[in-house]
Amino acid sequence: MDTEAQHTERDRSSSPEPEAAEDRSRFALVARATERVTDWLPGGWITLTLFACLAFLLVLNTFVAQPFQIPSGSMEQGLRIGDRVLVNKLAYRFGAGPRRGDVVVFDGSGYFGDADYIKRVVGVGGDHVVCCDKKGRIEVNGRPVDETSFLYPGDTPSTVPFNVDVPDGTLFVLGDHRSDSSDSRDHLGSPGGGMIPVGRVVGRADWIVWPYAHWTRLARPAAYARVPAAGASHG
Repeated sequence: MDTEAQHTERDRSSSPEPEAAEDRSRFALVARATERVTDWLPGGWITLTLFACLAFLLVLNTFVAQPFQIPSGSMEQGLRIGDRVLVNKLAYRFGAGPRRGDVVVFDGSGYFGDADYIKRVVGVGGDHVVCCDKKGRIEVNGRPVDETSFLYPGDTPSTVPFNVDVPDGTLFVLGDHRSDSSDSRDHLGSPGGGMIPVGRVVGRADWIVWPYAHWTRLARPAAYARVPAAGASHG
C-alpha cells in the first residue's frame, strides 16, 4: 500500500501544472497563427518583420518623438534651413509645461497660419513681456534678458515695440532671426493676440539630428533662468 501510494504521488508531481500547460497551449496557438500569416504574406518572415518595424516607428512618431525639418531662416543662426530637429513629444505630457527659452514646434492653424511652426518661448502664462528697455533688451516680468548668445548676428531683439500680458495657458513666441521671423509680434492684432495655446504645442525641439555636421543638443539659454516668476515684480 505504501509503495502504491508513493507511486501515485510521483505520478502527480511529474504531471504538468495546469497554468504551465495553458501557457504552452497559448504559445502554440500564437506560433501557429504567426506561421499562417508568414505563409500568406509574400516574403514571409522578412515582410512580417518590416511591418512590425513600421508599426513601431509609427507609434514612436505619434507618441514619443518626431523629426521636423526647418522650413525657413526664422530660427537662424542656431537652426538653418533644411536642418532636421528631433521633437520630444513627451516633454509636456506629464504635468510639465513649456518654459521660457524652450524651442517648441506648434500647430499655428488659426493663429499664425495653416502649418507647423518652430519658435522660442519668450513668455508663458501670466508673464509681462516688454520691448524694449533703454538698452534695447526685451524684459520679462521686469527683468531684462540678454539674448546675444542665440540672436542672429546683427539683429536687435525687436524693431517692433510691444507691451503684452501673456494669458494663462498660452505662450508668447519669437524667432531667433528677429528680422526674418513672423511670430507673436506680427499677430498681436490677430485672433488670440499673437499668443499660442499650450495645447497646440507638438513638443520641444531637443536635438539637431541632421545633417551630421550640425548634430547638437538644443539647450535652454541660462538668461531665461534668471527671469522672476510671473507677478513677482509687477502688479
